[in-house]
Amino acid sequence: MKPSMKPETFLLAATLLCTLLGLGYPLSCEVCTSDGPNCSGKLKTCARDEDSCLVVVTESNTKGSLAVTSYKGCAKSSECDSGSFAVTMNTENYMGSTRRCCKNDGCNQDPLPAFVRNHTENGLRCPSCLAAFKETCTATQDAVCVGEETRCVSVSGLAQLGIKFAARGCGTETACHTKPGTLVPSGSRLLTIKKTSCHPSSQASGKAE
Repeated sequence: MKPSMKPETFLLAATLLCTLLGLGYPLSCEVCTSDGPNCSGKLKTCARDEDSCLVVVTESNTKGSLAVTSYKGCAKSSECDSGSFAVTMNTENYMGSTRRCCKNDGCNQDPLPAFVRNHTENGLRCPSCLAAFKETCTATQDAVCVGEETRCVSVSGLAQLGIKFAARGCGTETACHTKPGTLVPSGSRLLTIKKTSCHPSSQASGKAE
């Protein structure tokens, strides 16, 4: 007959087991960036504080150059929202995206429907500007709002290499609630949204706020 485990030994083993279970295992997500509505890459192990997988598709128009970009990777749940948002600075500068966040290994491998922009004017206007290397910008014109863009939005953040940017224009209600740290691919750049604020938009016949 085998000797029974000593109480102190059992307690130590139970403590170690609980500690290991509490630490959990790192999440694995597909990681890739590509032009077009979908990309394909390898599964990679996320950092321990990255507890979500992200897939996002963005349609952006920069000075009349239209681009659709897809991105998949790891993210923190505190910086990851499922849903969509759109911001229009003017007819040649706008951005919209759809994203999905999930928490299982490889759960971001499935493609996401591309963002579809509603180009129909809704009769609202907002002050508009776009600037690089700055955290704020001063409106120089009015943006004509389209579709579900019913709010005036101010956005600031970082492009790759830590370059600051700021923008103001028409936005959807969902853009007002974008979490700080949200990643948005735009052409060859990966933008990080740091701050958003919103105000009511004005009727086209009135003066924008």
